[in-house]
Amino acid sequence: MTHATALFYVFSAVLLFAAFRVITARSTVHAALYLVLAFFSASCVWMLLSAEFLAITLVLVYVGAVMVLFLFVVMMLDINSDSFREGFWKHFPLAGLVGAVIALEMALVLTGGFRLTDAPALDPDAAQKGNTRLLGIELYTRYLYPLQIAAVLLLVAIIAAIALTLRRRKDSRALDPSVQVRARKEDRVRIVKMAPTVDTAAPGAGDASQPATPPGQEGTR
Repeated sequence: MTHATALFYVFSAVLLFAAFRVITARSTVHAALYLVLAFFSASCVWMLLSAEFLAITLVLVYVGAVMVLFLFVVMMLDINSDSFREGFWKHFPLAGLVGAVIALEMALVLTGGFRLTDAPALDPDAAQKGNTRLLGIELYTRYLYPLQIAAVLLLVAIIAAIALTLRRRKDSRALDPSVQVRARKEDRVRIVKMAPTVDTAAPGAGDASQPATPPGQEGTR
């Protein structure tokens, strides 16, 4: 057994354990951390398969952005997951059976693509370009239209998620941009000319001929 084979079994075992703990951990934060461990283990397996671009993308995109954001949201919301986990072990046998059927179907479909005897020989010139460059050329030439379709589907999913989570609160103070655009300065400030009015009955507006009280005798009569 070579070192690469031994590392493959180690990372695969860690990946299976972390994936199992994601669905069995009682704490949502612990489940998210186990999912991060599963992503790292899958990235190491891809590194052993000489898929450096996919491994780095998995770490940067999913671990560095998506999972960290998800973990922060879970920690801020402090969701009580006990109510969501009621009846978990009751439905676990059926869920395990469905998962086994899905894994079997994926194995039957993907096994044909791992036959090394049917794989075409690699062009020496293509081997010098590197894995990342070859993947980019293949993705943006042969699979350009499927890539654009996937981008449109993701955009629709983002818009749908925003529309479903948008809630209008009664206590929120918001302005309509269309009303702001149509506003004129005449509607904002209106200058009115008025004649001055003097109030003769105001305090301190008595007879000017009355002598003022001398200093120090304000309180004596």
